[in-house]
Amino acid sequence: MSLQSQEMVRMASLAKLEIRTQELEHMRSSINDFFKIVEAIGSVDTTGVEPLAHPAAIIQEVALRLRDDVVSEPNQREANQQSAPAVDRGLFLVPKVIE
Repeated sequence: MSLQSQEMVRMASLAKLEIRTQELEHMRSSINDFFKIVEAIGSVDTTGVEPLAHPAAIIQEVALRLRDDVVSEPNQREANQQSAPAVDRGLFLVPKVIE
Protein backbone atom coordinates (compact mmCIF):
# COMPACT_ATOMS: atom_id res chain seq x y z
CA MET A 1 0.00 0.00 0.00
CA SER A 2 1.28 3.43 -0.88
CA LEU A 3 -0.35 6.81 -0.36
CA GLN A 4 -0.28 9.49 -3.04
CA SER A 5 -0.09 13.23 -2.32
CA GLN A 6 -3.74 13.84 -3.23
CA GLU A 7 -4.82 11.14 -0.76
CA MET A 8 -2.77 12.80 1.97
CA VAL A 9 -4.41 16.16 1.21
CA ARG A 10 -7.87 14.55 1.34
CA MET A 11 -7.19 12.81 4.67
CA ALA A 12 -5.80 16.01 6.16
CA SER A 13 -8.94 17.83 5.03
CA LEU A 14 -11.20 15.18 6.56
CA ALA A 15 -9.24 15.38 9.83
CA LYS A 16 -9.37 19.19 9.72
CA LEU A 17 -5.56 19.36 9.68
CA GLU A 18 -3.52 21.90 7.80
CA ILE A 19 -0.49 20.45 6.03
CA ARG A 20 1.90 22.83 4.35
CA THR A 21 3.14 21.85 0.91
CA GLN A 22 6.71 21.60 2.24
CA GLU A 23 5.62 19.07 4.89
CA LEU A 24 3.42 16.98 2.62
CA GLU A 25 6.13 14.99 0.85
CA HIS A 26 8.04 14.29 4.08
CA MET A 27 4.87 13.07 5.83
CA ARG A 28 3.85 10.97 2.83
CA SER A 29 7.29 9.37 2.73
CA SER A 30 7.19 8.64 6.49
CA ILE A 31 3.74 7.07 6.31
CA ASN A 32 4.68 4.98 3.28
CA ASP A 33 7.82 3.78 5.11
CA PHE A 34 5.59 2.72 7.99
CA PHE A 35 3.33 0.80 5.59
CA LYS A 36 6.41 -1.01 4.23
CA ILE A 37 7.31 -2.13 7.77
CA VAL A 38 3.75 -3.36 8.36
CA GLU A 39 3.82 -5.29 5.08
CA ALA A 40 7.17 -6.87 6.05
CA ILE A 41 5.74 -7.95 9.40
CA GLY A 42 2.65 -9.32 7.66
CA SER A 43 4.74 -11.39 5.29
CA VAL A 44 6.32 -13.45 8.10
CA ASP A 45 5.09 -17.06 8.11
CA THR A 46 3.48 -17.64 11.51
CA THR A 47 2.01 -21.05 10.72
CA GLY A 48 2.12 -23.20 13.83
CA VAL A 49 3.07 -20.33 16.14
CA GLU A 50 0.67 -19.97 19.03
CA PRO A 51 -0.17 -16.48 20.28
CA LEU A 52 1.30 -15.48 23.63
CA ALA A 53 -0.88 -14.33 26.51
CA HIS A 54 2.04 -12.28 27.82
CA PRO A 55 5.24 -11.09 26.09
CA ALA A 56 7.46 -12.70 28.74
CA ALA A 57 5.82 -16.11 28.23
CA ILE A 58 8.41 -16.89 25.55
CA ILE A 59 11.24 -16.95 28.13
CA GLN A 60 9.51 -18.00 31.36
CA GLU A 61 6.28 -19.40 32.73
CA VAL A 62 3.84 -16.59 33.47
CA ALA A 63 1.07 -17.09 36.00
CA LEU A 64 -1.61 -14.47 35.56
CA ARG A 65 -2.95 -13.23 38.86
CA LEU A 66 -6.65 -13.33 38.11
CA ARG A 67 -9.35 -13.37 40.73
CA ASP A 68 -12.61 -15.27 40.53
CA ASP A 69 -15.40 -13.26 38.93
CA VAL A 70 -17.92 -13.12 41.78
CA VAL A 71 -20.49 -10.50 42.78
CA SER A 72 -19.11 -8.48 45.68
CA GLU A 73 -21.91 -5.93 46.15
CA PRO A 74 -25.69 -6.14 45.89
CA ASN A 75 -27.58 -4.44 43.05
CA GLN A 76 -28.42 -0.92 44.26
CA ARG A 77 -29.52 0.58 40.96
CA GLU A 78 -32.85 1.96 42.24
CA ALA A 79 -31.25 3.51 45.32
CA ASN A 80 -28.48 5.09 43.22
CA GLN A 81 -30.97 6.54 40.72
CA GLN A 82 -33.32 8.12 43.26
CA SER A 83 -31.53 11.48 43.06
CA ALA A 84 -31.47 11.52 39.26
CA PRO A 85 -33.79 14.08 37.62
CA ALA A 86 -34.99 11.60 34.97
CA VAL A 87 -34.80 7.80 34.73
CA ASP A 88 -36.46 5.39 32.30
CA ARG A 89 -36.26 1.59 32.67
CA GLY A 90 -33.08 1.79 34.75
CA LEU A 91 -31.30 4.28 32.48
CA PHE A 92 -30.38 7.88 33.25
CA LEU A 93 -32.07 10.30 30.85
CA VAL A 94 -30.02 13.33 29.81
CA PRO A 95 -30.67 16.23 27.43
CA LYS A 96 -29.61 15.76 23.82
CA VAL A 97 -26.18 17.33 23.32
CA ILE A 98 -25.34 16.52 19.68
CA GLU A 99 -27.76 17.29 16.90
